[in-house]
Amino acid sequence: MNQLKAVLIGAGARGRSYARHALDYPHELEIVAVAEADPDRRARFAEMHNIPPERCYESWEPLLNEPRLAEIAIVCTQDQMHHGPTMQALKQNYHVILEKPMSPSPVECLEMEGMAREQNRLLTICHVLRYTPFWSAIKKVIQEGRIGEIVSIQLNENVGYWHIAHSFVRGNWNNSDTSSPMILAKSCHDMDVLSWLMDRPCLRVSSFGSLKYFHEGNAPAESADRCLSCDVEPTCAYSAPRFYLSDEFRGWAGHFTTELTKPNIIKGMQETDYGRCVFRSDNNVVDHQVVNMEFEGGATAMFSMCGFTFEQERRIQIMGTQGELRGEGDQITLYDFLTHQKTTIEIPTQSSGHGGGDSGIVRDFLNQVRGYNGQESLTSAAASVRSHMIAFAAETSRLNGGQAIELNEFMNQYAPDTVQTK
Repeated sequence: MNQLKAVLIGAGARGRSYARHALDYPHELEIVAVAEADPDRRARFAEMHNIPPERCYESWEPLLNEPRLAEIAIVCTQDQMHHGPTMQALKQNYHVILEKPMSPSPVECLEMEGMAREQNRLLTICHVLRYTPFWSAIKKVIQEGRIGEIVSIQLNENVGYWHIAHSFVRGNWNNSDTSSPMILAKSCHDMDVLSWLMDRPCLRVSSFGSLKYFHEGNAPAESADRCLSCDVEPTCAYSAPRFYLSDEFRGWAGHFTTELTKPNIIKGMQETDYGRCVFRSDNNVVDHQVVNMEFEGGATAMFSMCGFTFEQERRIQIMGTQGELRGEGDQITLYDFLTHQKTTIEIPTQSSGHGGGDSGIVRDFLNQVRGYNGQESLTSAAASVRSHMIAFAAETSRLNGGQAIELNEFMNQYAPDTVQTK
């Protein structure tokens, strides 16, 4: 198996996660250059991957102005910064693996998909759920016809009370003006996996949701702007010290400090947004949302995202003409209507992130690059564009009081004739 080389653009948590494959399987992948704005993060990544100083860049532009350094570009910048480096990397004949969502702009999504097609390059979107043993097993059950034809799917994404406070109230994805709407930033995974399981076009979308709780109107009377100086902090479930100084969530403090010592974590809470009151931040993304979908042939799906859950998990129920499937955690249960037989499928615990999806997508992508002959990957941009459009349509519906959106008509506003209904 020949080793492939890659450049990494964006050495944050997601970029480091995908690049981890080069450390675990150096015979398969080597990271030869990195572009990262944060100097400490850039230096740590370079040391970890033995990248020389002349191949460390403050931004993607000088890296991609060099003659092509590798076969692969891994793009893991912030959501609104995906378009530029992806387009340039494709023009330079890199195969690109791009963190989700593709872009908060429908036009940019379509432009990237079009450029990949024009350059005859792979553009794989990191919809990692498709690559996990759990979701792959569900897909296999459906393909084998064990529950008959799908009539309806219910998918719950339980974000977790601590995760929504960390990432979507205080964190990088808290404001759609600087990142993406919640339905894209968190739940484009779910739009993708629903489309994949249904395996037929979505025709109509409607959605409701709001920022119900995390705003100043719900701030306790004696609360302060920051948790460390707040009189009500000891009784607040969303207290930053309660999260970041606990054994359970201390690791998440790595988003704002390099050393997970108590003094450094306290300093980070004093100086960064991660110490702000959840009711007095600049967040605007929803904390709960439901999406209704109608697919070709009359099948329906209901998706619910909610931040007010104890566990961070997804739960799915698929109702077919011959049986029912329920899945959560590491277990899938099938119910046969004819025999009344109940079958349980246990999924082994995975060591890599996202239930094995992080390592799964990288390995699949490397295999696709090695044998590339113009084929599409499992989560190619061509496959991902329509599920992104479902998310865009859902957000449009939500902002318009739950108005039903005809998806093909919605796509026609953005797409050229060649990709309108792809």
